[in-house]
Amino acid sequence: MSSIQGSVRHALAQKMYLAAILVLMYIPILLVIVYSFNGSRVTSLWRGFTFRWYAELFRDRAMFTALRNSVILGVLSSFSAAVIGALGAVGMSRFHPPGGRIMEYLSILPIMTPEIILGMVFLAFFSLLALPLGMFTLVLAHTSFCIPYVYLLVKGRLAGMDKSYVEAARDLGAGELRAFFDITLPIISPAVISGMLLSFAMSFDDVIVSVFVTGPNTNTLPIKIYSQLKTGITPKTNALCTLLFGVTVVLCLASAYFANKIKTMPHKTT
Repeated sequence: MSSIQGSVRHALAQKMYLAAILVLMYIPILLVIVYSFNGSRVTSLWRGFTFRWYAELFRDRAMFTALRNSVILGVLSSFSAAVIGALGAVGMSRFHPPGGRIMEYLSILPIMTPEIILGMVFLAFFSLLALPLGMFTLVLAHTSFCIPYVYLLVKGRLAGMDKSYVEAARDLGAGELRAFFDITLPIISPAVISGMLLSFAMSFDDVIVSVFVTGPNTNTLPIKIYSQLKTGITPKTNALCTLLFGVTVVLCLASAYFANKIKTMPHKTT
């Protein structure tokens, strides 16, 4: 009897702990959503429900230009990181070059280095090459610190891959490229997609590295919001965060729906 009561208390404690974590995670988001409809510019004062800040947000071209730049930067950086990181992981797993362990440690160095040091290094490097600061340098810098995320995920996926699949394809006459595109790529694609999504999130969220390598005419959304700290963040920022959160929720629900749809599709039998 005591063991049953102990297990019940343990399960209840786990649920309470999970509930506390979820509350701490989502209360700030809920507050941002609520105060995006606040009639007052001061978040500590509630002056009625209004859509005023959403109307002002859609009239703010600078904010949407910064958002567009962040989306373009995230897409280009995550795609470039996916290509380089995936090919690097496949190459390291197949050929085992001399000093491979040291190369692996060096490949994950960007995510272990403090961002302020990374930003200063990129700035010094681009200045040495006389590259004009702007979107191009932003893409180069963001790609560099996003590559390790893809590399580590693909490397983990390859560690559990049965190499006999590739060997069987080669025995049947497939070349190196054909075996890669028909066998290896479909197997590692979940890791590549996960790495791309993680890289996009890291790029979209970055402030410190972007401040060092951005140009005077190129502004990203995190830098735009950060610069508003000097004059005070208006509820327009809350409205923008609410819209972005809504888009994220819709995309997650759509992804879960289609993933479930694919699982429940009847398989053809031969």
